[in-house]
Amino acid sequence: MGSGIDKVIGTASEAVADFHDGASIAVGGFGLSGVPTTLITAVYDAGFSGLRIVSNNCGAMDTGLSVLLSAGRIARVTGSYIGANKEFARQYLAGEIELELIPQGTLAERLRAGGCGIPAFYTPAGVGTQVAEGGLPWRYDGKGTAAVVSPPKETREFDGVEYVLERAITTDFALVRAAKGDRHGNLVFAKSARNFNPLAAMAAKIAVAEVEELVEPGDLDPDQVHLPGVFVQRVVPLTREQAADKKIEKVTVTPRKGHD
Repeated sequence: MGSGIDKVIGTASEAVADFHDGASIAVGGFGLSGVPTTLITAVYDAGFSGLRIVSNNCGAMDTGLSVLLSAGRIARVTGSYIGANKEFARQYLAGEIELELIPQGTLAERLRAGGCGIPAFYTPAGVGTQVAEGGLPWRYDGKGTAAVVSPPKETREFDGVEYVLERAITTDFALVRAAKGDRHGNLVFAKSARNFNPLAAMAAKIAVAEVEELVEPGDLDPDQVHLPGVFVQRVVPLTREQAADKKIEKVTVTPRKGHD
């Protein structure tokens, strides 16, 4: 699948056909921006369960990873934000899902480190808190008591400042969304939709990208490529309808004077 130079796969279902129960999957997106909804739906349709997801958040409203979450297909989440996802909070407190909460910048760097072959790194984020000292509830027993908690992490002082050691994240697969992509897997992301997408792809053994516009090799200015094709194994071109399907979480536009 996606072997050789031409990495284009005809459909999303074909692109995720070799995923499996219990797979670890890094997923790009931030809120509703840059979420690979078509690929997530394909994973849902394939029936995979027990998934270990690495993503900033686990879906918003009724879209993205919320589809898998609501169906009980996710066993563990490594992420930074629960926010207004009431079903995520319910499953977590009920002991139905395991959650490793990580500072947002640390999550980004752990994914990047995984893609760069760096096994671990020191950061000041989390020093003096349960992030470093351990004890963060990873799983509840459904009765309000933490059944599994985070372990303490190694700390070390550099130039009089204390840092905590964070390990890199690598995954079996990644699902990402790009504005443009060529047949070699080179990707360009649109503005804030870039977010965690390049990092998720870098951390995975097999990265699958859905692209809103497929172009031919050479059409992308090399200086404008955000993620080189070496990090992407499969490319799925979206239909015009799929590319245009972008939900808005909160409308904050102020009406112009004289208009309703």
